[in-house]
Amino acid sequence: MMRLIGGVMLMACATLAGAASPPPLQDLDATVERVRERFDVPGIAVAVVKDGKIVLERGWGVREQGRPEPVQADTLFAIASNTKAFTALSLNLLAEEGKLKMDDKVTEHLPAFRMSDPFVTSQMTVRDLLSHRSGLSLGAGDLLFWPTTTYRNADVVERLGKVPLKGGFRERYAYDNILYAVAQQVIEKVSGQSYQAFLQQRIFDKVGMAGTRYNADHLHAGDQAAVGHAKFDFTDLRTVAPLTWQNNAGAGGIYSSVHDMARWMQVQLAHGTLPDGTALFSAKSQQQMWQMITPQVVAEPTVPELLPARPNFAGYGEGWSLSDYQGQKLVWHTGGWPGMVSRVTLVPEANLGVVVLTNQEVGAAFNAITLSVLDAYLGRSGHDWVDAYGKAVDKGRGKADEAWAKHQAARDRTSRPSLPRDAYAATYRDSWYGDMHISRNGKVLRLQFDKTPQLVGTLEHWQHDTFIVRWDDRSLNADAFVNFSLDPDGKVRDVRMQAISELTDFSFDFQDLLFVPQG
Repeated sequence: MMRLIGGVMLMACATLAGAASPPPLQDLDATVERVRERFDVPGIAVAVVKDGKIVLERGWGVREQGRPEPVQADTLFAIASNTKAFTALSLNLLAEEGKLKMDDKVTEHLPAFRMSDPFVTSQMTVRDLLSHRSGLSLGAGDLLFWPTTTYRNADVVERLGKVPLKGGFRERYAYDNILYAVAQQVIEKVSGQSYQAFLQQRIFDKVGMAGTRYNADHLHAGDQAAVGHAKFDFTDLRTVAPLTWQNNAGAGGIYSSVHDMARWMQVQLAHGTLPDGTALFSAKSQQQMWQMITPQVVAEPTVPELLPARPNFAGYGEGWSLSDYQGQKLVWHTGGWPGMVSRVTLVPEANLGVVVLTNQEVGAAFNAITLSVLDAYLGRSGHDWVDAYGKAVDKGRGKADEAWAKHQAARDRTSRPSLPRDAYAATYRDSWYGDMHISRNGKVLRLQFDKTPQLVGTLEHWQHDTFIVRWDDRSLNADAFVNFSLDPDGKVRDVRMQAISELTDFSFDFQDLLFVPQG
């Protein structure tokens, strides 16, 4: 999950005073500072592992814009979907113990599990939960937990049974988060532990990730955590409220630092061997997690400057993305969170790992830094990734502006709603999300998603029976068209929604909602 945006220059703050970068990374300071200036990132942390050693773990910038506290190697960030690799490992650890098989049907462990199609329900395996090939569309069901909702994990998994499938089972790749909520339930059911306790005892403690936290709700009073930043209305850089996924921690809950994530990369590159020589997991399990299950279509780069990064293959294993770069296999993942995005990249044959954590919502930042580090160690030089990703961001903005201009050109500004405003005010229900309320407040209509406190806003008339909801929280960057369809008697039959900007995060899956009036 992530949005593109980028500008604000802050002084660099290295974690280790006077610490010199290793020879291949002599230009990293300048690169990170260019990234921070070009993409408006207040703080960035980077760690690099090479040949089993942590050769760099540092921070640049500040934890919060306008405050002096520096980003350091132990500064905690939301690592978001980089959590998925921990969830995949948890299931494989249970498989190693013989408590489940990765090809077990999910219903063998969770009899009440349901997808919207009975056949898919009956055939879905534990491995399928991790590999994004269920038939769900991109981000389907995310509104059950994004932004933070009052649903419990059990509610999310139950409501999955109503989320529509848009593709064939095991037919194609479509990234989802909601099946990791199911994976979390499987872990808890089979292990007899909470997922929090399992992660802490079976992974964090053994790897040496002492500062890592289960999610935002479990940050300690003394933790030095970064504050997320976003471009309000895509323009004004400000801090955002923290988000928590207590109801789907398996998809993206963890908070960690580059100090701890460097240790995680060491164990991954050592094929599961811990620093004391014991095994956290087997090489066989790693082979399964790093084996392509779901191929992806390799997209053409958005600008010519990104052509050198275009992979020859791309796919997904179990909690890891798989592709190649400069003849080397990459095992990697990204994470997107309100105000924070990140990337973890492993190059197994080069025994190289890179983690980049940031406190702004611009993936171009972590990509530019990651590829610069890979180039430094893989013997490739001379390509300006900051400039390349800067041009990609600019093009993405331009494309979004063009799409909005087309909407404006098609708008009939003389049109009026078919009904008086009071006739649109009602409670509406979607089969998988639940209720949405529209109420009259003076001269305006207000919209509120019942289980999502942040999704409250004002309806502005667009044309005919279509409105735009302008969310009160301007950090969301997710204003949406709200279209009312009328029946032959002139009453509201249903309501559909669609994000108005192409830059809106895909987790606002408004397009999958179909609200019908209640009462």
